[in-house]
Amino acid sequence: MSDTPTSRSAKEPHKWEKRLEGLLWRSRYLVMLAVIPSLLGAVVLFVIGTMDIVQVLWKTLGYYAFGSDIDIHDSVVTDIIIAIDIYLIAIVLMIFGLGVYRLFVSQIEASESEGPSHPFNVKSFDQLKDKIVRVVILAVIIEFFRAVVDIHFKTPLDGIYLALSALALAAALYLMSLAYKASAGKD
Repeated sequence: MSDTPTSRSAKEPHKWEKRLEGLLWRSRYLVMLAVIPSLLGAVVLFVIGTMDIVQVLWKTLGYYAFGSDIDIHDSVVTDIIIAIDIYLIAIVLMIFGLGVYRLFVSQIEASESEGPSHPFNVKSFDQLKDKIVRVVILAVIIEFFRAVVDIHFKTPLDGIYLALSALALAAALYLMSLAYKASAGKD
């Protein structure tokens, strides 16, 4: 029996093929170039959001306890909403970083014990995208709320526009929940 290329490749791959496949498999670790900065960005945003909340707390204490001249009523709600928005973006970065790690590198054992609904337990890009989109939409809603807080109505038409935009937002949330229920039924 001769050792032809077809019979050899059917039995065992060539050395170079094994090396190439090993290199290709290890190239999945390149995603760490996205994972680590995402998690570091999340840490930075969590610190920024927390410092913003601490500043609001100090301003409030200064206003009520020490009689500060700065009136906090115009800014406290907006400042807290901005901090919440920052936290939500940090959460997006965490979900992205840990989700990409789980998809390409390895499962995260601690999150596996939490069950499949945990935000870090993703089994596909579609699930990762879905979880990120949900948090981004929540951030958009928070931003909408911040904009509404700052609105000063000049005409009755402004109130109608606000009501229509709130109605459109509620309809979008309702449709999103229907889509989520439909996709949850498929899994």
